[in-house]
Amino acid sequence: MDHTKQNPQADLTRRDLLAGMAGATVLGMSGTSLAQDKAGVKNGKIKQSVCQWCYGKVDFETLAAHAAKIGLKGFDLAGPDQWAALKKHGLICTMTPTHGITKGLNRKQNHEECLSIIRKRIEETAQAGFPNVICFSGNREGMDDAEGMNTCVEALKQVAKLAEEKKVTICMELLNSKVNHKDYMCDRTAWGAEMCKKVGSPRVKLLYDIYHMQVQEGDVIATIRKYSEYIGHYHTAGVPGRNEMDLTQELNYPAIVKAIIDTRFDGYMGQEFIPKKPDALKSLTEMVELCDVA
Repeated sequence: MDHTKQNPQADLTRRDLLAGMAGATVLGMSGTSLAQDKAGVKNGKIKQSVCQWCYGKVDFETLAAHAAKIGLKGFDLAGPDQWAALKKHGLICTMTPTHGITKGLNRKQNHEECLSIIRKRIEETAQAGFPNVICFSGNREGMDDAEGMNTCVEALKQVAKLAEEKKVTICMELLNSKVNHKDYMCDRTAWGAEMCKKVGSPRVKLLYDIYHMQVQEGDVIATIRKYSEYIGHYHTAGVPGRNEMDLTQELNYPAIVKAIIDTRFDGYMGQEFIPKKPDALKSLTEMVELCDVA
């Protein structure tokens, strides 16, 4: 989920959208639409953030100003070089990027590289006063899931104490292996929860991506309730299509968010849908309001 040289995950399609970000503007957006939009968070029962990579046609400053205006708390997956700009708008980095997705913690030969990045990001994240860093299992490539889990556990135990000392949570992301991330190992909530249980640290949790887990396994609300103690962060998007969470898709987001709140979740939920409508910032505002349940 990184997209700059700070994040080796730029090989992902969803990250590639950022390539033309600098200096760009929203397609179809008038110069006054930002000023005219006075909507946003009103209830605030769940803290919301936004994933910058989804807004490749919106320059960073415009997106940050809009996010602050509508009551978001920060950006997911913003590199350290962007943190000063976030703070200028009263925002934080709600999920710090680290190593890549396909080359992850399920292989010992990756541990030195991945863990060095994770340690560095934990230190930087703690110094900035931010809450989370991301990590990934890596792909199977023929590996047995039990072996992969044990190797991930071995890796995470090496950085769990540092995370605890620095009060930073390491979140391994759940991604679907059916459509978007073929062969990815951490593709089921039960697998991820068992991994966290074996690590045994309150600072090692899961990033539950609602879009990905609906595609992979469904039963979203029941799964969230069952494994809530192992979930440290959420991502949103509509299914199918990964676009706005509107009447064209199959998930009931107000019900999902209410279920999350009922678990006494106190972390962040990052809006990670790819805007389909021409005014991307208006779409973001509408989806933030949809998830801002009373």
